[in-house]
Amino acid sequence: MGPRCSRPALIFLTRRQLDFVKSWVEPGSRKRLVNQPSTDYPFFFTWSAQKGHQPLDIRGGQGIYFDTADGNRWTDMASLVYQANLGHGHPRLIQAIRDQAADLCLTLPNAVYEAKQRLAEELLALAPDGFGKVFFTLGGSEATENALKIARLVTGRSKFLSRYRSYHGATMGALSLTGDYRRLPFEPGIPGVSHFYAPYCERLAGESSPVVQQAEYRNDVADRMAYEGKDKVAALFIESVTGANGVLVPPDGYLQYLRELCDANGVLMVCDEVLTGFGRTGKWFAYEHFDIVPDIITMGKALTGGYGTLGAVLVHDRIASHFDDAVLYAGLTHYAHPLGCAAALEAISVYRDEELVENAARLAPVLRAEMERIQDARPDRIRAVRAIGLFGGFVLDADKTELGALSAELDRRRVLTHLRTANQMLIVSPPLCITEAELREGLAMVAEAIDTSIPKTGP
Repeated sequence: MGPRCSRPALIFLTRRQLDFVKSWVEPGSRKRLVNQPSTDYPFFFTWSAQKGHQPLDIRGGQGIYFDTADGNRWTDMASLVYQANLGHGHPRLIQAIRDQAADLCLTLPNAVYEAKQRLAEELLALAPDGFGKVFFTLGGSEATENALKIARLVTGRSKFLSRYRSYHGATMGALSLTGDYRRLPFEPGIPGVSHFYAPYCERLAGESSPVVQQAEYRNDVADRMAYEGKDKVAALFIESVTGANGVLVPPDGYLQYLRELCDANGVLMVCDEVLTGFGRTGKWFAYEHFDIVPDIITMGKALTGGYGTLGAVLVHDRIASHFDDAVLYAGLTHYAHPLGCAAALEAISVYRDEELVENAARLAPVLRAEMERIQDARPDRIRAVRAIGLFGGFVLDADKTELGALSAELDRRRVLTHLRTANQMLIVSPPLCITEAELREGLAMVAEAIDTSIPKTGP
């Protein structure tokens, strides 16, 4: 061992490094992390360039509000990223996770325990008659990924259809199904995926009748299936209601047509309910609005109300029975993690006890009426309104600079929404525990932000 130093070693830090270290070691100073350059953080920020990102330092909340370390309270008109359907700081969810951690927190993927058993039974009770098994995942993307595997294993086919203007998750298979710009940096993705056009009737308004539009969209998917080889397509994936790409509610009869087309060609129909599931549209799942029964249902996000990391794939008995003898080549280390299962069980109980799905249905006409009133007063800045349940979108008439100003103004007013410059959409999806007064107040703040940031051009 060498001689010990008689004086401390000298460590030279830049001012930027010193400020970052001080922000962690000085009592009560961590709240200043939000003022640090985003590249100084020791982790990646998702879906963004790291330089210039402006993170929120969230410290808790209650109901539709959350608090940040700088002492501000935000109105959550987004349910964070669509998962906080139960609201913030729900005591029952917090206690359920604590209780489960004290009882059982570590187990094997194929072990059997109470929370896992009960949750599977609860989910199957929410599904249509004939659904028989649940495959658990860590979230929505993995639910999509495993639905791909299951469909391929069951049918022996290797091709898949999905729609443009869709999002199915961030893993490679899910991104390959995705029909928006997020897929492009990773192309070529998995082979065998073909996209077709989703109904977007506003785009054709004035150019053709609704009947002609329906025929065009139906012919598109039928042609894609035929050209790919009807006996080659394993499954058709759809968001029951298109989510982040525009709150596109399918026209009457469209999903029934897809169901019939799949049945005629031996193709499995997969409904992606990751965003729309658990009350967002005023029903437990969005497909229930359209009188169809899918073969596979994927879910995540609000399954736990955002309080745990869990997703699920629900499959019909006729699919589940295939694996009675055939090997299911799928699995995860943290399959059906006890904490996630406990959170989901309590979340389902809260949805029922607090009648949150019913609240979304009750407030649906209020949301639509308020959004239409806001549009009517600003026809030069809002081109269209779309809504179902507590899920609504403003189609804005604004350029990139104006949308940037709107984003800054919403931040200044401490209102969280989903503002998408790619399609000029401002989407609201508040927690389902919101009251009518809170809903009106939140929408009023959004309207005021639009007035402040997007110049009036009409009379």
